Amino acid sequence: MRQIVTKFGGTSVSSRETWNHILAITQKHLAAGLQPVVVCSARAQASNQLENMVEAALLNQQHSLQTQFVDAMLDLARELEVDPQVIQADIQQLEQWLTGIALLHEAPAKTHAQILSLGELMMTRLGHAFLNQHGLNCLWFDAREALTAITMPGDDTQRYCSARVEAEPNPALANQLKDSGAQVVITQGFIAANAQGETVLLGRGGSDTSAALLAAILGATVCEIWTDVAGIYTANPHQLPHARLLKTLNYEEAQEIASMGAKVLHPLSIPPVRKANIPMYVKYTCMPEHSGTHIFTKSDDDAPPIKSIQVKHSITLISIDTVSMWQQVGFLADIFGAFKRHQFSVDLIATSESNVTLSLDSHGKPQTHRAKLDALIEDLNQFGRARIIEPCSAISLVGHHIRRVLPQLGSAFEVFDDQQVHLISLASNDLNLTFVVDESKAEKLCQKLHVLLIESNPQSFYYSKSWHEEFGHPEPKLISWWETEREGLLALAATQSPCYVYDKKTLIQQADALLAIQSISTFFYSLKANPHPVVLETLAAKGIGFECVSPQELALVLQTCPDIDRHKILFTPNFASKAEYQDALTTGCYVTIDSLYPLEHWPEIFAGHPLFLRIDSGTGAGHHKFVCTGGNESKFGIAPNNIERAAELIKQHQLNVVGLHTHSGSGILSVELWQDTATMLIDQIKRFPNVRFINLGGGLGITEKPGQQPLNLAELDQRLQHVKTTHPKIELWLEPGRYFVAESGVLMAKVTQCKEKGKVRFVGIETGMNSLIRPMLYGAYHPIVNLTRLNEPNTGFAHIVGPICESGDTLGYDRILPDTFESDVILIANAGAYGHCMSSSYNLRTAAQELIWPADDHAS
Repeated sequence: MRQIVTKFGGTSVSSRETWNHILAITQKHLAAGLQPVVVCSARAQASNQLENMVEAALLNQQHSLQTQFVDAMLDLARELEVDPQVIQADIQQLEQWLTGIALLHEAPAKTHAQILSLGELMMTRLGHAFLNQHGLNCLWFDAREALTAITMPGDDTQRYCSARVEAEPNPALANQLKDSGAQVVITQGFIAANAQGETVLLGRGGSDTSAALLAAILGATVCEIWTDVAGIYTANPHQLPHARLLKTLNYEEAQEIASMGAKVLHPLSIPPVRKANIPMYVKYTCMPEHSGTHIFTKSDDDAPPIKSIQVKHSITLISIDTVSMWQQVGFLADIFGAFKRHQFSVDLIATSESNVTLSLDSHGKPQTHRAKLDALIEDLNQFGRARIIEPCSAISLVGHHIRRVLPQLGSAFEVFDDQQVHLISLASNDLNLTFVVDESKAEKLCQKLHVLLIESNPQSFYYSKSWHEEFGHPEPKLISWWETEREGLLALAATQSPCYVYDKKTLIQQADALLAIQSISTFFYSLKANPHPVVLETLAAKGIGFECVSPQELALVLQTCPDIDRHKILFTPNFASKAEYQDALTTGCYVTIDSLYPLEHWPEIFAGHPLFLRIDSGTGAGHHKFVCTGGNESKFGIAPNNIERAAELIKQHQLNVVGLHTHSGSGILSVELWQDTATMLIDQIKRFPNVRFINLGGGLGITEKPGQQPLNLAELDQRLQHVKTTHPKIELWLEPGRYFVAESGVLMAKVTQCKEKGKVRFVGIETGMNSLIRPMLYGAYHPIVNLTRLNEPNTGFAHIVGPICESGDTLGYDRILPDTFESDVILIANAGAYGHCMSSSYNLRTAAQELIWPADDHAS
């Protein structure tokens, strides 16, 4: 008979409902011919309650806490319909130990360990009775007979409360349990015995470790960790609902994720099963059929390199500044000697020629003892100036081959711009990259990194569903227009490719979605995104104005929409000539000034005209630095420190500024930016008393990569309504470009050749960067599919490349496709913006033509 170890955590053993699940899980294992060895934690919060009782007993104030604990255990016994007498002896023992502490006013570590062990002992007695009562022949087994702690240096607290056990195989014990006649064995997590037979603890969260140790000792086939989440996620799903389940991990990855902050699994539970090569599963007690996370030996080199982003709080850093360490042999040894003497464990370390910065192991308890920490600092001051930096948090990118992807993490590193990073550590095992930051900043930074590296990863199909998708209320997946129109598009591409195709219906839907935002008085379409006349006609028919950045765009609007209200046109150039401004002013449109230069050198040309000023918010936003249009590195707008000067020039020349404008970037999916922008611009109104309009710019992002969450327009409206409520006389404007048109457009091109070089597969198509330069210019991501074989299974990865004689002519890297052949039609989605309008005839190749869908609506 084979054995399987199943561990159930505190939440999983705290109710009749969860015990019904434990019963069903155990019966299923029995039906598979296994002998389950069930390892139980204490009831949820029981260990904390027992800990508090020990502290209270020192003051003889434990009675109410003791009563609450006992009542909760008796209530659970009644809920499970088992005889409460099975735990009466433990309740009496608890009374005796607490009374002893109260009388002696001391709680030795030995007694402390004995009291905390009662949580697991009592829980397994109740579980034993419950399983037997439901027809299972269950053996209650004392874990202290199997787990013997090794002798360790340290004080009594470490020896009794943070013991270590070696997982040496014990076939005799395995056979003893198999031959006992019991179908099921139930035993305790968290507890073990020392060589003298005294009770010791494996440290908080040690039940996972107990299960792994028992699995190794018994030679079990599998070790299952049953908990209150569906497995190990790419981040804490309770804080980031869009964290995705990791279906598989190897032992090393799971070890790093657990060590760097994940609470679902104890770090010390991995080494025993790894050494014994026993697969481990992390599963959801309330959903036993869920696949969970499988931890085993195998590693998939094709999987995304970043598996998880973990945050570990309550980190204490110690920084030591000194020039004495320069070329001094043994300096670090002396410093580490001080840490050893004061019993502190060091986690991370970074050194320079005159500084050593270390983090204290947050899994150890000593750093919570301020007196011991102060004594350590005093000792370290003999080597240099030592100081404490706290509270801090460690943010860790965990995965495999981290060094290989460092060049691809540029956008991730930008998250830390303007943040105080105290320490950076790249693990020598190439499994994690850690940043230590101020604790108050950690969760927000983790969220941003998760969006960039996990939610926006085109390989996200390697992960399972997100917590939100599985247990929340996700929005139904929308079917793109080109999926519905697939057959017609294939027929069109047969004779017209390469071609851009724009769907009018989608364009109108996007416009309607924006027009539903009640807080915005007027919308303008940023013409540079796509100046096709049909696009302009369609949007003009919806009452949308136009934002132009060149005389040519302005002329096109006037040609296409000759009857348009001139105040529905914004002219917002940058570094334009005096003549361009003069010509635009004659049309009667609103003109935006984004520099002091025109105000200082040509103020007379603006007299009598309503003007806008473009203010630089001071910071940029967006998916790439080339689309960030704020901050000192951006050429746009009047810098914050020049606003006062602009106000002086406006007053001096009696100019009429009716509006303020800013634009921070593109592809933004969080709503806070526009509320912050509105607040920033309204704060400037005191300098420009004639202002009636606040133009918040554009940059509204669309979902592009798998797992991304759409911009919440309802929340955006709500936030801007709040601004409107406090400033009712001000009109808010928006000028999106890409949001209007991107999803309405696709680029279609036929496959010309396929080839492989080593492990890299290339799919070549008939057009490239001459038609679509966004991926090359700023790493833009576009969904790419084989439209011909859209419903066939994907079989492998490929780089999608064009025919241009440039190494950078790659439209998409590592895209998963079905088997692809010459003449198949490749479709590149979200190509309605900044596609054809940025095309060229490089290599003298003709760019893709433009067509309108339905095909009979308009000619190109």
